[in-house]
Amino acid sequence: MPSRRSFTRAELQTFRDTEVPDLLPCPGQDLRLLFVGINPGLWTAATQTHFAHPGNRFYPALLQAGVLRQRVDPSAGMSDADREHVRERGIGITNIVRRATARADELTAAELREGGERLRETVRTAAPAVVAVAGITAYRKAFGARGAAVGEQPEAFEGAGLWVVPNPSGLNAHETIDSLARAYAGPARAADVIG
Repeated sequence: MPSRRSFTRAELQTFRDTEVPDLLPCPGQDLRLLFVGINPGLWTAATQTHFAHPGNRFYPALLQAGVLRQRVDPSAGMSDADREHVRERGIGITNIVRRATARADELTAAELREGGERLRETVRTAAPAVVAVAGITAYRKAFGARGAAVGEQPEAFEGAGLWVVPNPSGLNAHETIDSLARAYAGPARAADVIG
């Protein structure tokens, strides 16, 4: 894994279509809340760490919401201690589509639908209490839910509570760490990760 915090554009392009493994609790650890990204970005693929781009607000928002209790800076790749902290908190992370792209809009509708079916299997196997999908547009496309809105969804997802939360990417400019923290606190409370 690279131990640096910057990559050239050319270096990042070499990680196109790379997959990033799910971050799930180890056997014997409880999975209470599964966060679902759209797909890995190139920086995430380069560091093999979900939501790793320095402009991504995922981890700062989780810290502010009380979901995490210590700062995680994944931009150079998560440490084993960081991964264990996330797992100990009952948190898992996966993606709808596994292949890395520079932007989520490079994904096809078919890829999102196929990824949605794969996510169903992950949820059946991992059995989280709550699933939180980060990105309303991708959620609508993956699950054919055109009228879905951000927030708690009316139906369970493979036995888990289901929430759609805002995408933490820096490209989602109208969200802030504060607004993301508020949005992420909802599913975290539902999953009994925070009070």
